[in-house]
Amino acid sequence: MKLGRKVSPLKQNPVANALAAALVLSLPQATEAAGGADTTVPPVAPSSSPATGKDSAAADAAFQKPAWLMDLSVGAREGYDNNVFLSGVDQKYVPAGASTLENRGSWVTIVSPKVAVNAVPLLGSQEWLQALSLSYAPDFISYHDQSTESYTAHRAAAALKGSVGAFSFNAEDSFVYVNGSQTGPAYPGSLLNAWSTINVKDRREQIQDRAKLSFQYDWQKWFIRPTAALIYFDMKTALLNPALATTPSGYQNYEDRNDVNGGADLGYKVLPKLAVTLGYRYGHQYQQQFAWDLHSSSSDYQRVLLGIEGQLCKGLKVQLQGGPDFRCYDPDTATHIAPVDDHHPVTYYGEALVTATLTTNDMLTFKYKQWEFVSACGRVPYFDSSYDISWQHKFNRQFSLDLGGRILGADYTSGNLGASSLRNDYDYILAATAHYAFNAHVGADLGYSADFGRNAQDNIANSSTRDFQRQVVSLGLQFKL
Repeated sequence: MKLGRKVSPLKQNPVANALAAALVLSLPQATEAAGGADTTVPPVAPSSSPATGKDSAAADAAFQKPAWLMDLSVGAREGYDNNVFLSGVDQKYVPAGASTLENRGSWVTIVSPKVAVNAVPLLGSQEWLQALSLSYAPDFISYHDQSTESYTAHRAAAALKGSVGAFSFNAEDSFVYVNGSQTGPAYPGSLLNAWSTINVKDRREQIQDRAKLSFQYDWQKWFIRPTAALIYFDMKTALLNPALATTPSGYQNYEDRNDVNGGADLGYKVLPKLAVTLGYRYGHQYQQQFAWDLHSSSSDYQRVLLGIEGQLCKGLKVQLQGGPDFRCYDPDTATHIAPVDDHHPVTYYGEALVTATLTTNDMLTFKYKQWEFVSACGRVPYFDSSYDISWQHKFNRQFSLDLGGRILGADYTSGNLGASSLRNDYDYILAATAHYAFNAHVGADLGYSADFGRNAQDNIANSSTRDFQRQVVSLGLQFKL
């Protein structure tokens, strides 16, 4: 949902205004502080499905949801983001005649319907088929005070899972079409933290697709698992030559990029529910080359991965893989140059997911990933790191609390393009969300998150221009069938 003109939230949306007023009354200091928050949809904190309350039995008896309908719900959220562009650059650092994006805030309204179905119950008794699901969950997002950032994200997902004897298969696809601005933001003087533009990029018009496919055959102790994966970004934003006088200073060009790979894992079951694995992947990363620049970082790679997966003990599940990444960048030609000194580097790939059920009311989750990927803004590659930890505590059947922390790293120093390669940026994120379920169908949550963007590169003049802070507070309601 885009705003054609700037309209006061008080006049535009009475319901959102009531939610916003309640939010301001409950957290008067949070909306005034400087800070930062999450990524694609800043005001949204993780929302839980309403727990079954004492008065839900009568409502459930009045209407029985069909077995094939997994989810039919709608959420509404009002929040305040005090630094929409994640900029911490003071006006004194930007070129004459330009205006800094520092601490430009906005009220944000989000409406999120969702429908999800599983076709298995409609097919009758099919022992070999466990899931055949489809879902559609758009987000209609309006930034009332920064209308260029309003957008609609159409999210669709599909999953297929089944098994026949010792053979099993699993396929997942997550598709997103973002109907947003076709113009990138401009950070005057190109003064910004890498995570600023990466976050803001996700509001621009684009197509994203992420898919995974795996097959597995089990023996008593061994298994073999062929697998394939895709990450796809098709950006629809305008590409402007920075050398032209008409291009705004610091304009962000976003290029197409993707990663596709295939391979297999060989596993050995050291315990009935725990296995060690040896894997191999062959893949390709593509980065679009700008018409005015010879540089881009497309490459082929091979990975050898050691892993462990399964249940270590009661309540503790792990999935770990890591190993060397053997990279081969495209050769230099008269029309293309890979902006790296070493065209055949050996880097590292690693990912992990650990879940611990501490008690019947406490869940702890840790996620981790490190890998070499192509930049969202063109030319040099970067080493992408992410560490996530979250804790969920249920006080009772109605009230729960989520606490989380995240560290994001973007290291561009493997490139050789001078100032473009002298960049190593971090984003530190803290988040908390309180959930309350009035009954099985109606719930509410109150969320807060803070981002702290920091420069980690030495010998940078005015290094504070790569730092930022952002805070987001939000209040949401969820209704589900």
